[in-house]
Amino acid sequence: MSVTTRDHAGAILPVPSERLGDAGPAPTAVGQAALATADAFARKAAAPATLRAYRADWTHYAAWCAQAGFTPVPAVPATVGAYLASLAETHAPTTIRRRLAAIGKMHRFNDLPWNPAHRDIQGPLQGLLRQYGRPIQKAAALTLTMLRQLVATCDNSARGRRDRALLLIGFAGALRRSELVALQVEDVTIVAGGLRVRLIRGKTDQTGEGAEIGLPRGRHVETCAVRAFEAWQAVAKRKAGPLFRRISTGGRIGDTALHPDAVRQILARRIAMAGLTQDGFERLSAHALRVGFITEAYDKGVRDEDIMRHTRHRDLRTMRGYVQRAGLVTESPAGALDL
Repeated sequence: MSVTTRDHAGAILPVPSERLGDAGPAPTAVGQAALATADAFARKAAAPATLRAYRADWTHYAAWCAQAGFTPVPAVPATVGAYLASLAETHAPTTIRRRLAAIGKMHRFNDLPWNPAHRDIQGPLQGLLRQYGRPIQKAAALTLTMLRQLVATCDNSARGRRDRALLLIGFAGALRRSELVALQVEDVTIVAGGLRVRLIRGKTDQTGEGAEIGLPRGRHVETCAVRAFEAWQAVAKRKAGPLFRRISTGGRIGDTALHPDAVRQILARRIAMAGLTQDGFERLSAHALRVGFITEAYDKGVRDEDIMRHTRHRDLRTMRGYVQRAGLVTESPAGALDL
């Protein structure tokens, strides 16, 4: 006999009744309400995007187990190892690691035995990473020169004004794409000398404590985030709601916020319009705005602690990693040699 429980991602798993122990007296209406409230908060413990990824990963694993004749849960370590091995030739190492994390999440949430360090899991994992591992493709930094070229493609149409504001606020604020599309009109205030931007929640602020950053007026009209914000607001004419909204093919400004992936699409479209290409190992992605700010600020001699306060980084090594990639050639000690 078993009961079922639901994980944060929505998948239902059987839990053996012997694991439940003596439930004791049935909870009263007050107790049931408290349990329901706790369960509702527990479901909000992870970001929606993370839950969607876990749900997709678990669905794939469960389908593979059904096809291979294995029991998905509780998972025998050898079954998990075999599953990871089956992904070696078709999936990236980061995806394989995430699939393992999803399986573990499911077990831990249901209080089922889980040991990711087991040799039957780590053996296949390390072996496939050794044979099929490949470098993680890093996001390139968007330089100021490139930013000016992108902004130059933005005309005075609603779409052009929106994209100009998005690019400049994203760059000057070192914002992630999720932070950009989450901005509300009321989160941005014009103050003496620039803009005050309130961030309700970010990647490193899952508890919603929030943060504020300042964006001073730019020295050049074409790259001033404040002027770009004012120009966009002049046509958007909204006092509340999403700052960056969808625009129809006919140019009508909608009421719904942009999807996070729209930032990547806008950047890609403006890159194509500007005729820019990126050579080498890196790629221009939505993260290029944030990386670009960090590398440009460091190049101008801004102190680490000042950059981190603005970018909301908690780990100096992460922030300096962007800087080190940017100076890989120009700051190489090999340049001091008489070659």
